[in-house]
Amino acid sequence: MKNKLTQLFDGAHKDLLNIFFTAGYPQLESTTTILFALENAGVDLIEIGIPFSDPLADGPTIQESSKIALENGMSIERLFTQLEEYREQQPQASTPILLMGYLNPVMQYGIESFCQRCSQVGVDGLIIPDLPMLIYQSEFKEIFEKNHISNVFLVTPQTSEKRIHEIDTNSTGFIYAVSSASTTGSKADFSAAGDYLGRLRDMNLKTPILTGFNIKNRSNFKDACNYVDGAIIGSAFINMLEKSQDLTNDIDHFVKDIKSS
Repeated sequence: MKNKLTQLFDGAHKDLLNIFFTAGYPQLESTTTILFALENAGVDLIEIGIPFSDPLADGPTIQESSKIALENGMSIERLFTQLEEYREQQPQASTPILLMGYLNPVMQYGIESFCQRCSQVGVDGLIIPDLPMLIYQSEFKEIFEKNHISNVFLVTPQTSEKRIHEIDTNSTGFIYAVSSASTTGSKADFSAAGDYLGRLRDMNLKTPILTGFNIKNRSNFKDACNYVDGAIIGSAFINMLEKSQDLTNDIDHFVKDIKSS
């Protein structure tokens, strides 16, 4: 199965930067503006959060962005329309796009219809934190693969080695290594994640690993990339969006600051 995500990992995949933002935030139509800016700034992956009223794994910053996005009128269907518009305007865009959302809204939409729409608008991967492995294997895997969509599972410092190997076997994109058991955007010191990420690295898994939660700046990003293939920045990026008076310019500066050596 090939998509932009698997093609990215076919090549050299070190120091990869994945930026997360919430669809429909800070304004309903900000989604495409942010997509253009991230693509042009040279991020390696783009992760778009589907706003949800009860986001269990998200910290206050992302929860608030979801609340505002829902108040703005964001929905799954509106997001698909925005992605269609983006693809029409930027057909040569090569950066993989992932959607991060919770199982309930996906099931309400209908898993078959959801995956078909993802494929139509150029979504390469899905991150559904509350999707059980057994449900994925029995009900989702065939549909994902038919629509060329990679599934991304999360692991934490508490995940057993047996479970990590099972996730490795069933992954077609990357493994999302949560750097702590806390929610996103917490004040935990990222440096404490070194031993955990080192253990993951030393397991010699076949699937690339990106780490997220508490990656806030260039220093955190570089530290993470010493252990794994890249890192995911969400809350810090959303905080920047909240303050921004010029999304395109500020996004360009944000990404280039993180990626500068």
